[in-house]
Amino acid sequence: MKIDSSDIKEVLLSSKQIDARLGELAVEIGEHYASTREDLILLGVLSGATIVMSDFSRKLDIHTQIDWMSLSSYGSGTKSSGVVRVLKDMTLDVRGRDVLIVEDILDSGVTLSWLVQNLHSRGANSVEIVTLLKKQREDVDYSKRPSPKWVGFEIPDQFVVGYGLDYAGRYRSLPYIGILDPKVYE
Repeated sequence: MKIDSSDIKEVLLSSKQIDARLGELAVEIGEHYASTREDLILLGVLSGATIVMSDFSRKLDIHTQIDWMSLSSYGSGTKSSGVVRVLKDMTLDVRGRDVLIVEDILDSGVTLSWLVQNLHSRGANSVEIVTLLKKQREDVDYSKRPSPKWVGFEIPDQFVVGYGLDYAGRYRSLPYIGILDPKVYE
């Protein structure tokens, strides 16, 4: 079935804007970890972070190892349920290693809070976060959530899709980030 372009209310970020910002983040992060003795572990959360991880990791000029976890706090809805489920665990041992969580979006922060705590309990030397998007939400107290060290873009509290972000498994392959028209999910 072909994607109906009327499902996208507005294009928020173009593929050119995303690509340029990922390049800037890669330079900053590469400089930050340049003196790290062991390869930096890039940890992505499936499936949303696949495109961000792919494009971002190719822009880095430092040695990395990539691993994945699959976590769920959404199901097929548009709001986090608040309960994190591990669907696939990572394979690398993080003990004594620096870990950079590569995220597509920081929304409620529930999943990231759980993940940061989990990585520290496994003995990670450091855990930092880079997120392409951070929602500006008034109903979330981010002071009680882990704060990303690097943020690509701050966006309004709208339901967005594209560039790895989905609604019920759809729209991930869009090359841009757009606001999903509420008619699709209401």
